[in-house]
Amino acid sequence: MIRLVPRTLRSQLTAGLVALLALACLAVGVTTVVALEGFLVSRLDQQLSASAGRFAASLEHEARPDADNQPDTRGQAEGTFGARLLRDTPTQAAVVRDRTDAAVPLSADDRRALTALPADGSGRSIRLSTLGRYRVNAVEGDDGDVLITGLPLRPVEETVHQLEAVEAAVFGGALVVTGVLGALWVRLSLRPLRRVTTTAASVAELPLASGEVAMPDPVPVADPHTEVGQVGTSLNRMLGHVGNALERRQASEERLRHFAADASHELRTPVANVRGHAELALRHNGPVPGEVRRSLERIQAESERMSRLVDDLLLLARLDAGRALEREPVDLTRLVLDAADDARAAGPGHRWLLDLPETAVTLAGDDHRLYQVVGNLLANARMHTPPGTAVTVRLATGTQGTRLTVVDDGPGVPEEVRHEIFGRFVRVDHSRSRSAGGTGLGLAIVDAVVTAHGGRVVMHSRPGHTEFTVTFPRAPIGSEGR
Repeated sequence: MIRLVPRTLRSQLTAGLVALLALACLAVGVTTVVALEGFLVSRLDQQLSASAGRFAASLEHEARPDADNQPDTRGQAEGTFGARLLRDTPTQAAVVRDRTDAAVPLSADDRRALTALPADGSGRSIRLSTLGRYRVNAVEGDDGDVLITGLPLRPVEETVHQLEAVEAAVFGGALVVTGVLGALWVRLSLRPLRRVTTTAASVAELPLASGEVAMPDPVPVADPHTEVGQVGTSLNRMLGHVGNALERRQASEERLRHFAADASHELRTPVANVRGHAELALRHNGPVPGEVRRSLERIQAESERMSRLVDDLLLLARLDAGRALEREPVDLTRLVLDAADDARAAGPGHRWLLDLPETAVTLAGDDHRLYQVVGNLLANARMHTPPGTAVTVRLATGTQGTRLTVVDDGPGVPEEVRHEIFGRFVRVDHSRSRSAGGTGLGLAIVDAVVTAHGGRVVMHSRPGHTEFTVTFPRAPIGSEGR
């Protein structure tokens, strides 16, 4: 669909300038045409008044051989029309041609038009069927008749049409020249505003959500007293505030990242020691009271859980710091099969379905971290759906890259947590005890690892259908038969 309304400010200003000039040209053109036509018609009326109906009066004499009783065409302009009305009925009608008169046949419409003319000597415009448009006036004759004299309007119309053609050419050229020069002038005048929009567009494309952000240079402001200068000054002030806020946020994130990494690193040793002492105590050959054994088993389980939490925090800290992952060929199909077998062993009450291509898909990446991605997605489906839920894992390749999809027909993700499902320490069931649930880092690790591989993970959920789609935009590095 063609958009007729200009969208940019530059096109709107240019179109407005041309439109205003077009309206001015139209007003001038209409005024001059109307004035010229009125002037020429008034000249015709003066000529008709000066003729005093002489030609029309000569028509009342019937044709005789002597020239004295012929209609008087002397001094009459070519095309002069004359008619005589007697008792509202036209009796004679003629027109001057080649200095002689020629009879004019009158139609019924012509007769009605001539009869309707008031005999007051004022000019009227009528159309005669055989002659065209005429300017006529009617006066009373000496014998109680009405004498009508007319002059053709064709010269007036031709002159007016010539003026209209000249004005159309001149005004059209003026509009074209004004449009081109106006567009150049507007473009030059809006150059500072274009710099402002370019800077704003570059800021809009920056990844402001996280990480260190390099703000663009301030917009050069030539005159701060103009409207464009005020916009540029305000934009520079806003960019300064945004830059300062981003620097403070980045510094805070760096401190938190270092704290998490240092704390996780420092916790690994004492957690490992607690876990080792608990395992050593459980291996004691002597009699151990039941309550003590249960306490030791709980200490061992919680220390294992804390070890996994520490490892997850260390992984996220490394990924946040931009640590590169390994880049080796990974058989993604075999990795999915292994992760599905582990999930089936951990959740025998679920139905695990696979939809894999006939050829193995090989991807460049970190084998252990990619397995962690698939394992976390399957563990998430197992922990948050009841037994009997069908979980389907699909793997496909195409021109857009490799796509891994995990779909379940469980109750779905609550709407209030969908927007933050890949956040850290986000738990779907807040009322569930931490001993029964996860750490809230599984999907955050999925998102971080996939992003580190240059991919993207999204979720779509509704009651009865939850789908996690992982896309690696880079094409597989190779495939081989299985």
